[in-house]
Amino acid sequence: MSITPFLWFDDAAEQAAERYVSIFANSRIVDVARYAEGGPQPAGTAFNVTFVLDGLEIQALNGGPGHPHSDAFSLQIMVPDQEECDRVWDALLADGGTPGQCGWLVDRWGLSWQVIPEALPTLISDPDPERAGRALNAMFTMSKIDVATLRAAADGVSRVGAGVEHPGARV
Repeated sequence: MSITPFLWFDDAAEQAAERYVSIFANSRIVDVARYAEGGPQPAGTAFNVTFVLDGLEIQALNGGPGHPHSDAFSLQIMVPDQEECDRVWDALLADGGTPGQCGWLVDRWGLSWQVIPEALPTLISDPDPERAGRALNAMFTMSKIDVATLRAAADGVSRVGAGVEHPGARV
């Protein structure tokens, strides 16, 4: 038995898969099944794309309109540091994505992603509830996660202009 995420696209499954595998190491397109003559999409258009993102197999279908992605489902990427957070964030937003709040974004195909630096869960689950609360409240002010600002907030240090207005104001 295996469990595989299955993503429905209107008509851009192959283009999305190509973009995704270009962003993440240990990723590749495994197989592309194509529509034949007489199908609901033009002959030769990708029907189903099997690809691997950093070891996770995903299926993508060009099924036509009517089933848009929703932020009720997202792919979460845990990145080691700010540099990788910035790189992945920018790559997923390229060509028409939309930044969201708290590390979330929607790519140009409507798929939701969470780009999370490894420091975030550590800071918001700090054993000191005041530190954790300040880090959490700082996260709520962010679009892309900024690790230095989170650390400053946890420490009770204001970083004016860095996305944290009053890091110690709420716990």
